[in-house]
Amino acid sequence: MAGAALAQSVPSPVVPGPDGLTPDALYVDAGSVTREGDVVTVEGTPEARALARARGHVIRAERVTYDLAQGLATASGRAEVIDPEGSVAYASLLELDSDLRAGVAVDFATRFSNGASLMAATAVRRSDTVSELNYVIFTPCPICDEEGNPKEPSLSIQAERVVQDEALRAVLYRNAVFKLGGVPVLYLPVFAHPDPTVERASGLLVPSINYDEDRGISVEVPYLFVVSPSEDWMVSPQINTEVAPLLNVQWRRRFADGTIVARGGYTYERTFGDFDIDGDGIDDVMTPLEREHRSYFLAHGQFDPAGPWRWGFTAERVSEKALFDLYDVSDPYQDNGLYYGDQRRLISQIYGEYQTPRTYLSVAAFTLQSLRVAVANEDAPGLNIFEDDDTLPVVAPLVEARWEPEGPVFGGRLRLRGSAVALFREDYVGAPILRPELIAAGPTVGLPGVDSRRVTGQLDWRRTFFSASGVRWEPFVDLRADLYSLADLPPALGGESETLTRSRVSAGLDVSYPLVRRFSSGADLILEPMAQLSISNKADLDPRIPIEDSQTIELDETSLFRMDRFPGQDLYEGGIRFTAGTRATLRWSDSRHASLFLGRSWRDEEEPGLLAVVPNPNPLAPIQLYDPSGLAAQTSDWVVQGEFAPSDRVRGWAHATVDGSGDVRRAEAAVDARWGRRNLASVSYIIDRSNPVSTDLNRNYEFVQLTGQQFVVGNWGIAVTGVADLERDIITRSEVGLLFDDDCFRVEIGFRRDNTRVRPSGPSEGVYIRLNLATFGGSGYGRSERRW
Repeated sequence: MAGAALAQSVPSPVVPGPDGLTPDALYVDAGSVTREGDVVTVEGTPEARALARARGHVIRAERVTYDLAQGLATASGRAEVIDPEGSVAYASLLELDSDLRAGVAVDFATRFSNGASLMAATAVRRSDTVSELNYVIFTPCPICDEEGNPKEPSLSIQAERVVQDEALRAVLYRNAVFKLGGVPVLYLPVFAHPDPTVERASGLLVPSINYDEDRGISVEVPYLFVVSPSEDWMVSPQINTEVAPLLNVQWRRRFADGTIVARGGYTYERTFGDFDIDGDGIDDVMTPLEREHRSYFLAHGQFDPAGPWRWGFTAERVSEKALFDLYDVSDPYQDNGLYYGDQRRLISQIYGEYQTPRTYLSVAAFTLQSLRVAVANEDAPGLNIFEDDDTLPVVAPLVEARWEPEGPVFGGRLRLRGSAVALFREDYVGAPILRPELIAAGPTVGLPGVDSRRVTGQLDWRRTFFSASGVRWEPFVDLRADLYSLADLPPALGGESETLTRSRVSAGLDVSYPLVRRFSSGADLILEPMAQLSISNKADLDPRIPIEDSQTIELDETSLFRMDRFPGQDLYEGGIRFTAGTRATLRWSDSRHASLFLGRSWRDEEEPGLLAVVPNPNPLAPIQLYDPSGLAAQTSDWVVQGEFAPSDRVRGWAHATVDGSGDVRRAEAAVDARWGRRNLASVSYIIDRSNPVSTDLNRNYEFVQLTGQQFVVGNWGIAVTGVADLERDIITRSEVGLLFDDDCFRVEIGFRRDNTRVRPSGPSEGVYIRLNLATFGGSGYGRSERRW
């Protein structure tokens, strides 16, 4: 009878490191190698140093000894050690322990992976986390020029003694002297900053300094408190000489499947601004003298757990609509969440999304807070009248869905779409939401806001064919049905509630024929003519349906060929429609190209349901109509769109819609250019002439913005930015500053003027200082914010 077999102990396999060496292995490359017992000695020359690699470290020196049993290493003669993280240490003499980390160095210097350098007369590494250095110089700046010659760093710290504690994530200094360009500017007996090897650590960040005529001198001093690798707080008080401080706080937390970022601010201060209408220096309107609690809160979260669902939220509110402008709160209007507000509207929402390769579903609810100025007071901006939040809808819910079957249907792609929305308003809103031509003139105070609910279903089928000559044929069928339920209608629209239905049946054909020609120079010319013919029943644009989601339209190269060219569902087109366009692209290298698109659409008859009423404060004035979309006539606006990049340093693009008479309705263009190593400029232009009103209700605008920097001598240059309102013939925001930048230390000191019409304090002039230091961080005060 066989006996029981005993389990055998199998040793764990030795896993090689990234360099292919096991922990007990040694690789050498030297002129001579000798071994006495466990001690290996390798020797080179000053011109060809010896190399030894072990435990993920690389050692270069004129002479290296390594104890295979104990793992001890000694290097002398231009010694250099590179650790697995990429940091480099230099010395005339190095003695390292068994982990090749703790040891002693003479004439020590190290360069971190982020470019910072640390040099000392002697260095002792007490443990894996603590190093002590004597007579030290630290700089985050390059110490050599582009040719490799030594140079004086722009910023450096000289100290009698330094302790680098990686456990504390800090570098501690004793008797520290700060130097700018080699000139001492500050002495501190004790100083500390985060270890350059860590991504972030608790401590003071670079402050921002500003001047405002109402707040006086403003200094914002942020302090970052790192709770854990996944959580931190930032407290950033704004100290002002003329008004009470504004305390800003930010909290960030990363979870296993998402993140939350929340920031807020608080102050206890009275209202301030320009309330002087006649310009005599005395406020013409009594303003509250007592202080009040004023605050803001901005938060967003995104969570993406395993599976097809993800969800998120935003919460944005401010107690006073002018608070962001009064205190120059940085970047308050951000695009977070499923739906965005805009540059002067805050959105609070909760949403969920479900997505698979064939299915998409989103469900959301949100409210808005407007910070837009409805009626501007040019003489006393403190008396601006802001948009009433009760006229904005509460959206609950908003549902969007689509589904595609896995395989082809009748040889083509089938897509089913559905959407539903419910909107509720507190106060009455007329044009352009409601059609004013159907509402009798009269007072609207006290009327409730119109509530609307909509359900839409849509079927879209397309199939693609290619002829032998390369012509692309794409027939399509589009079916759509809408159901509206309206409540709290004004008496002129027939009573309390209405239920409306409508449908559209469309069929059509898309045709395109791309043509390519290659020239002898290697350039390619690509012509892409395209056309679309669609036939639909006449659009049922019931004037009782509020226009909530289709008020703005931007015709461009892509939207021109869509069946639904309006962004929402409230407005749509029908009838017989023909659309044609051509894109021409010239490419003469990988980075050099230019393209131009030109297109237009024709309809069998005009569509008066797309016309809007010209706003008029006089309710008894005769009604005047205009076309805000460029689609109401039999011929649409021309769409002109182009881009160019003659080199990798210059690029630009432009887009415009032009009516039949040749007048520009809307246009936008931008050009970016770079020259030299750091010189750059950007010019952008935008115009809207779609509103024909010549009174105070005129919503037309025209702006040009310029941003640039030009270095004049070495690292010294000039930075400028400006936004000009050509409609009102004023410069709304401008800055001119003196700049120093050497890729390590950047400081900008300049003068700025803020003349935005929403600013409650009126025009403001003052001096700004922006500071960014490598390793230590930046002031966080950027010049990218647009204030149109």
